[in-house]
Amino acid sequence: MSRYLSPRADLIFKRIFAERPRLLIHFLNSVMPFKNGRHIVEIEYLPTEMVPDNPGKKNSIVDVRCKDNFERQFIVEMQTNWYDAFMNRIVFNAGKAFVRQLNKGEEYHLLQPVYILTILNENFDRKTDKFYHHYQIVNLENTDEIIPCLEFVLVELTEKFRPETINDRKLMVLWLRFLKEINEKTTVLPPEMLENEYIREAVELCERAAYTPEEQARYDGFWDAISIEKTMKQAERAEGKAEGRAEIAINMLNDGMSVEVVSKYTGLSIQQIEEILKKQNK
Repeated sequence: MSRYLSPRADLIFKRIFAERPRLLIHFLNSVMPFKNGRHIVEIEYLPTEMVPDNPGKKNSIVDVRCKDNFERQFIVEMQTNWYDAFMNRIVFNAGKAFVRQLNKGEEYHLLQPVYILTILNENFDRKTDKFYHHYQIVNLENTDEIIPCLEFVLVELTEKFRPETINDRKLMVLWLRFLKEINEKTTVLPPEMLENEYIREAVELCERAAYTPEEQARYDGFWDAISIEKTMKQAERAEGKAEGRAEIAINMLNDGMSVEVVSKYTGLSIQQIEEILKKQNK
């Protein structure tokens, strides 16, 4: 049995960042593009208020919310499966958090910036090889003029993320490597992760032995749900064509899913799936 669990799963991600404020502070200070020395010193956790999603995509998002010593709000998300409407969801969440800072009758000057940090396991911008994307509200004629109310940072932990090309933000690279590299296949930990006390603590929170059998079952269930979401995404792209659904059914069956589950998510009858199995076994 593997020694480590992936920090990209909801249970592990929240154990690290929603229960250890010092780790979240260090992570945000390392990854966010703060200027003028306005680094986070302390945080207060806020309730997570998920936007209702398509039921078939509800499992792929893990989030943590907090505000810091400057009253700035942060929404940190791990997005496992990218889908087209996700960018709208990010803007909606940020706008909702911004508006809800004020109670009835309070003045607008009390509003503070809201930051969204989204870690992606898929490419969303294929027009560039950059993995770090920072969005602000700017004047198109003079980009130095910024409206400081909403900022968005999207990080793609895909083949675009090449640590050897980044020299100026070593702590950011270390955190992103931790999120990308630590998983069930990890046998030897990179020494640079063990040398940093924050990353070392985060790694220790990924050890399988730190979780009960029930928690480990939840962990496995999370990845099963992600696998189904990916299959559903393929089904949407196949536009309901029988041959496309048959290919998806084969992939699901090869992943060990039951005939009943495959039928539910592909729309194929159990009889059709059994026919596919017969062809596969010939």
